[in-house]
This record gives sequence, structure tokens and C-alpha cells, in this order.
Amino acid sequence: MEMIKKIAVLYGGSSSERQISLQSGEGVHKAMKELGYESELLDFKNITNLNELKIYDFVFIALHGFEGEGGELQKNLDDLDILYSGSKAVACRNTWNKRLTKEILKKNNITTPLWLETKLNKQLVEDGLQTCFFDKFRPYKYLFLKPEEDGSSVDIFKISDNESLKNAYQKCINPKRSFLFEEYIEGRELTVTIINKECLPPLEIITTNEFYDYDAKYISDKTLHVEAELTQNELDKIKSISLDAFEALNCNGWARVDLLQDKEKNFYIIEINTVPGMTSHSNVPKSGSFMGLTYSEVVQKIIDASL
Repeated sequence: MEMIKKIAVLYGGSSSERQISLQSGEGVHKAMKELGYESELLDFKNITNLNELKIYDFVFIALHGFEGEGGELQKNLDDLDILYSGSKAVACRNTWNKRLTKEILKKNNITTPLWLETKLNKQLVEDGLQTCFFDKFRPYKYLFLKPEEDGSSVDIFKISDNESLKNAYQKCINPKRSFLFEEYIEGRELTVTIINKECLPPLEIITTNEFYDYDAKYISDKTLHVEAELTQNELDKIKSISLDAFEALNCNGWARVDLLQDKEKNFYIIEINTVPGMTSHSNVPKSGSFMGLTYSEVVQKIIDASL
């Protein structure tokens, strides 16, 4: 677009995802230069007034965590008539809160693993998994415990017994917030990138870790991100459910839909990320590469889809 010449890449911030955001921002900034834009990296923690962004034609949000994905930033940018990448405030609020995401998915008849909202406190841990609180999941081999609001697999634990529940409570970085217990779906972990309502080739994530945790996402070189081998029927289904979720949650521009496929070939939406990672390990540029797109071309598609 001719009107877009000067772009601010917003990254960093103060969340638990800061380091990942720095990597995402640096990658996007480099791509902007290659695409011929005048680009500047701006650490969100150094911005005291969003009016500073008015000198730019467009803001590319590479800011992970609540600051970039919770919706407040998007609302404030809209109030200032500043163009930016990705979804509006409502969609960001819908997707940042996993309970709200699941409620909207269920209302729209889109499959998602069963869940229960809870506070992670000493009483819950002392009572253990035998209480009637967990009856809706029975019988089960595992449960996942995850924060209602956070990203990058921070404070996510695989729970199998009372001892693992105690360990999760002890290791949790921030136990005072709201959590979800989520049904364990045995099967394949998949992800679908959507840009401008078009699904890029689905990826399958294969990890040697117990599950796709922070280490598997960003550190381990053993994690594989491969183009998912799916039948045409499965491909049609995964694209359909991903687009349905994208639209039900009012997403715009781009997003990454994370799913599970069980042994009976059914798909379940885990969550939707409105500011997906753009690091060298990230799924969005990897998905684009299976279409023959370079990293920079993926960035250009995201800009175009956001205008």
C-alpha cells in the first residue's frame, strides 16, 4: 500500500513473554527493512504516551502478553485513529481470556476440550483430585492446569495425581490468578495460521517433551514443526473449524489457531492467538514457508490483511 511508508514495530513490554516479543519484533523489523519500509523498533515499556505513535503510518504489534493481546492497546490506538496490525479490542479480549474463549466457542457449537475455572489455592491442593469438583472429567488419565490469562505456555502443568497437583502449585510463578483445569485430549497437536481469512498449511508440532511447553516452543532444537499430513477430508475440516473460531471470536487480519486432533480424527480448538510469535521457531512464518512464502512476504501479507 502506497500510503504505508513509515512503520513502528511495537515489541518488548514488561510481561512474562518479553524475551519472545523482543525476538518477534526484531524479526519483523528486519523484514520491514527488506520490504522497503522505513521501520523503527519501539519497546512498549519506554512509551509514556501513545500519541508518540501518530508520526507513523502503521503500527505492527509484535508485543506479546496482556499489553499487546489483552485489547486495551487496540482500543487506545483506535481512539487515536492509528492503524495497526491484527484484531480489534473485542477480539483480543475474547481470545486473551481462555475461559471467555471457550464460552464463545461452546455457544457457537465449536468443539473445545472440557474445562473448569478455579483458583489455585492451598485448599484445592489439599483436597486433591478425588473431590466431586473433578467429576465432569472422569474417567481421565491426565488434566491440564493453565492460567485463565497468559501465553507462551507459562504456568501450564500436566496433572496426573495429587502429587503432580502439589508440584504445580509449588512451581507456579503466579498462583494467585484464575486458572482452568482442562480435559486432556490424547492425539496430535496442530496449529493453523489465518491471514486475511485464508488458512495457511496446517502444522503438526512434534515434541520429545511431555507436552508442548515453554522449552519445547522456544528453546529445544528437538521440537519439530512439520506440515501436517492430513486427508483432504481432514484438511477441509481443520480449515473449517479454524475459520469458524476466527469469526466467532471476531478476529481480524491474522491469528494462529491451536488445535488437537484425537484418535477418532475429531478436532478441538485449544485457543486462538491474535499476536502470534514471529521468532525463528514460530509457526506462522514456518506455515508460510510451506506455501513458498519468505518471512518478509508473510509480514507483508499481515500488513495488507490489517488495512
